[in-house]
Amino acid sequence: MTGEAGGAAFGTLLDTIGRALGLETAAPVAVTGAGALPSVYPVSDLAAASVAAVGVALAELMEARFGRRPEVSVDRRLAALWFSRSLDPRGWAPPPLWDPVAGDYEAADGWIRLHTNAPHHREAALGVLGTVPERAAVAAAVRRLRADDLEAAVVAAGGCAAAMRTAEAWAVHPQGMAVAREPLVAWEPGEAGPDGLRAARPERPLAGLRVLDLTRVLAGPVATRTLAGFGATVLRLDPPHWDEPGVVPEMTLGKACARLDLRTREGRTRFEALLAGADVLVHGYRSDALARLGLDAAARARLRPGLVDVALDAYGWTGPWRARRGFDSLVQMSCGIAEAGMARAGADRPVPLPVQALDHATGYLMAAATLRGLTRRLAAGRGATARAALARTACLLAASPPGPPEDPPAPASRADYADAPEETAWGPALRLRPPLAVAGAPMRWDRPAGPLGAAAPDW
Repeated sequence: MTGEAGGAAFGTLLDTIGRALGLETAAPVAVTGAGALPSVYPVSDLAAASVAAVGVALAELMEARFGRRPEVSVDRRLAALWFSRSLDPRGWAPPPLWDPVAGDYEAADGWIRLHTNAPHHREAALGVLGTVPERAAVAAAVRRLRADDLEAAVVAAGGCAAAMRTAEAWAVHPQGMAVAREPLVAWEPGEAGPDGLRAARPERPLAGLRVLDLTRVLAGPVATRTLAGFGATVLRLDPPHWDEPGVVPEMTLGKACARLDLRTREGRTRFEALLAGADVLVHGYRSDALARLGLDAAARARLRPGLVDVALDAYGWTGPWRARRGFDSLVQMSCGIAEAGMARAGADRPVPLPVQALDHATGYLMAAATLRGLTRRLAAGRGATARAALARTACLLAASPPGPPEDPPAPASRADYADAPEETAWGPALRLRPPLAVAGAPMRWDRPAGPLGAAAPDW
């Protein structure tokens, strides 16, 4: 695959992603849009390449299904904007993205990041520190501890934390070595089964496709939002009482959102019925979580022969941290990205990427893997399993040298948004125009964004 424009790293990134997906036919991708997000890494090229990979994978699927390969183009500037936020509320404001305790703290020997957006993760961190949920008190407690020791204690308590490491330290860390050996996308063949694309139309190539979504912030929801944009029916399932209010208006676009408790017999029975009627499962549970519920890969394949099963993990699928809880901002700390930003900026604290690029890029990679799995199923009549990880996407980005300096992309203007406001459940909002164009199959969403749990757990 080649880009007809784009930054210095765009073509290399797109080629690498294409090989990982198994895309067989070289196809040019037209790239428009000026400017690059300021970073020591080629973040805008990663944004454009991951979005473009979805287009190329969809074009291949459309050729297999309809006999015609459409042209693909990506707007590099819009792709970078979507990596930040796609929604501009009119007359209302979403809740803050971060819990007041979440963030970077200076420890006795370095830096550590605490991720406390979920109440149980916040309680775990505060319990280890023995302090109240006030930032100054947390900072004072952290300064007395070594970063590695605190990281280990918070993780052992069921929380989420990451000490800042250099890229060199990560390269010799057991988990860093393990994830570096993993493929960008790990594939396994599935069972024989129906293709699920009988209702597809050239202008709506995923119409009738049923996607069961068991994902949380942010990568998995990006993947399923992307599939919904081309007509897929997406049913998102969340456990009782779960919420992620700061990102729900961004990430529920195009989806029906229901609640289901998989820890109960009734919940598992209902889930099994939903899975039997699905074509695709996208999930972001830790690698051992579904297996503990009796829903390992073999069980899922039995429930829906021919399933395209796409899974996400934070730190990789092998190595001692394969079941560790993690998020984009934590992976950036662990793998050396935040430290490299700090060192090259001459800053006195961690400097992360300007957007949560690992999440968003991995989400588009998962969407592209889903499309590739559907094409394989059309050709061979069998499903597939694909696995991706935030830490492996970090390896891809870290290995990509930045190009020559560019001006930042221009901020979004009214012309960058859809003509009509989106009537979300919270009020009207402007949604950015899609960064991806597949000729004859415009990306659009049939449902506005809405709250979690608003729908019934039914197809």
